[in-house]
Parts: sequence; C-alpha cells; structure tokens
Amino acid sequence: MLRVLTLATLFPSTAQPTLGGFVERQTIGLAARDDVELQVVSPVGLPPWPLSLHPHYRARGRLPLREIRKDLIIHRPRFLSLPARGAAMAPRAMARALLPLLREIRKDFPFDIIDAEFFWPDGPTAMHLAAALAIPFSIKARGADIHYWPTRAGIGGQILAAGKAADGLLAVSEALKADMMRLGMPGTIAVHYTGVDPDLFKPIDRAEAKAALGVQGPLIVTAGALIPRKGQSLALSALAEIPDATLLFVGDGPDRRLLEERAKRSGVDRRVRFLGNRPHETLPGLFGAADIMLLPSRSEGLANVWVESLACGTPIVIPDIGGAREVVDRPEAGRLTPADPAAMAIAVREILADPPAQEAVRRSAERFSWERNSEALFEHLSGLAHQRSSPETLSVQTFE
Repeated sequence: MLRVLTLATLFPSTAQPTLGGFVERQTIGLAARDDVELQVVSPVGLPPWPLSLHPHYRARGRLPLREIRKDLIIHRPRFLSLPARGAAMAPRAMARALLPLLREIRKDFPFDIIDAEFFWPDGPTAMHLAAALAIPFSIKARGADIHYWPTRAGIGGQILAAGKAADGLLAVSEALKADMMRLGMPGTIAVHYTGVDPDLFKPIDRAEAKAALGVQGPLIVTAGALIPRKGQSLALSALAEIPDATLLFVGDGPDRRLLEERAKRSGVDRRVRFLGNRPHETLPGLFGAADIMLLPSRSEGLANVWVESLACGTPIVIPDIGGAREVVDRPEAGRLTPADPAAMAIAVREILADPPAQEAVRRSAERFSWERNSEALFEHLSGLAHQRSSPETLSVQTFE
C-alpha cells in the first residue's frame, strides 16, 4: 500500500471552484487505486488582520479546515501570506504552519511520500517538510512555475534548491523537462503527461452546438485565465483579420476590463463574448461548438485545454512554445504559429477553408489518458517511497 500526502496550493474549493481542476482530477485518479491511500493538504494563504477581512480573502477564510470532497480527505490549514513583496517568504511560512498538522496526520495516516503539485511555492515547502519528517518528496513542474517564478527576486534560488533536493521530479512535457535542466536541475526528470476524459470531451454536432449558443458563422474559443501571460490581446488583434468569426473568452482574471476595452477600440466587440469562469463539465460543449481553439500564450508546459479541445475534435492554433510540438504532431491537430496576430489569423483562415474531420482531430488526443497518467504517477511515487526508509525526526531547524 502506497500512502501519499498530496501538497497543492492550487486545488478547487467552494471559494474557487475552477482553480486547479486538473490537479484534482489527477489526484482522484491516483486515489482511486486499490493500492493507494491518499490525503490532500491545500494550504490557504491569508494576509494579516485587517487585510484578511477584504472581500478578496473572505471566502477563503471561511473554508473548513478539513473536508471530504469527491471522496478525497482535504486539509486546508491557514498560513500567513504577505501580499506582493512577501512572496519569497511563502515556503518557510507555509512549512512552519503545516509541520504540526503533518505530524498530527501521520499518527493515523503514516504517509510514505509528499507529492508537491507545483514548483512554487509547493516545491520548496515540500523540501522543508520532507527534511523535518525524514521522508522522500517529489515535485511536479507544470509551466509558469518554471518559466515565470524563477525570474522573481528571492525565488529562483529556492526553486533550484528544491529541484536538486527532491527525490524525484516530474514535468508535463519533454520541452519543460529541457527547460528545467537548463535551470540546473538534474536530468532524472520523468515526463508525466496530462490526461483527458474521452467520455466527457468528445465530438458533438457542431452546427447544433453553435445554434444553442446563438452563433452563426465561424466560432473561435480561447480558454484560460485572463492574464498577460495567456496573450488574449493577440487573439483580439487576430480576430480583426478573420471576417464574420465570433470569439468566445472562457475564463476570468485581472485583464478582463482591458480586453473588453480593447475589443471596443478595435471594433470587434460585437463579435466577442466574455463568458467568465465556467464549470469544467461545460467546457466540452464550448470546445465542441468551436471550429478552432486559439490560445496565444507566451509560455506553457503542456496546457490541458490543448488536449481537451483536440479530444472534442476541434483543432488548435497555438505558438510554438513548451510542449506544443508534442501535441500538434500532425496537420489535423492544428497549426503552430509565431505569437503574431497576422500569422495566427492566416492559420485560422487556413483551417476554416479546409477543416479536418472531427474524428481525425480527436485521434491526436488518444495518447493522453487519465489511466496512463495514474499508472505513471503511481510507479513514480512508489519507486521513490521504497528507495529509502522513513524514520521520523522532530527537528524543524531546516527551515526556521
């Protein structure tokens, strides 16, 4: 029996139901195995009082300290989070807050390994906790935790230290593995592809789905948080060169107002809809209705929405970043373009002029499955857990 403690700062809750859904799905798959017992620790960062009373934090502060969600035991301990300049202090603050809880959990659930789901701040936090408890730990890299966070002051060194100290490392694509090695991490990194639910994400009648949305003509969907790194402003610029097409934004974030204003200035606002965050189970209807999924991100590891769109029979147009070439490996899957509106518009128009069959597109996603994801994760973690014994030590000097 493998006993896993999953550490994930990004994990769905009633306060943020769409946050880290792919982590939840991966965790559910691993926990469903007969040879695995698993609990989740999803720390909740709150600023000092009275900032903690701000509406932005209020819902998080009301989350239960322990709950059962989708058959998973989830602990949500609080830790002190300092906005902006305090980011570099997060792992130590989190580790100090979590260590007493983890020692208490181990009395009834003697977990064998800590599985950190992101490199920041989960990775360095797991490093401190694993050292204090004398157990192995693994870290999974997903994209921004390697491409963005290491550029922040006081953070890059912590990420590299955690990568070198980890008993095992995972990357969502071969390209991200190469990026990790360029940072100085060891080459013993396993590539762990995402999965997709083929019963949920599958082709549908595109014409009927468009009609249900009240859309006529070509339909383009872009899905992701509305933040600069996702490059949605480029999608708006490309739309100006794709006559009669409608663009749906699925997701929300701080850039929404700027994007709405830009759509008005460029005269395409009547062909743009901002749908906000949507439950994961509604995405197949949106992807399936679209002729193309366009996501002009500046960086990605291997985006789940790429694979989910393909499983729905909808080709994708994306920049040649991260694991893009590992997903768009045939013409039916879509196009890789420069992060340039004109180039993206040309790619979109090419696909619209000669659309691939939905089933042909779907076949490009068949190698991504949650069954393979769960099996690979189990083999990775069980191998690490059995490499060394786990005598507990009460020392906390590693991060104080």
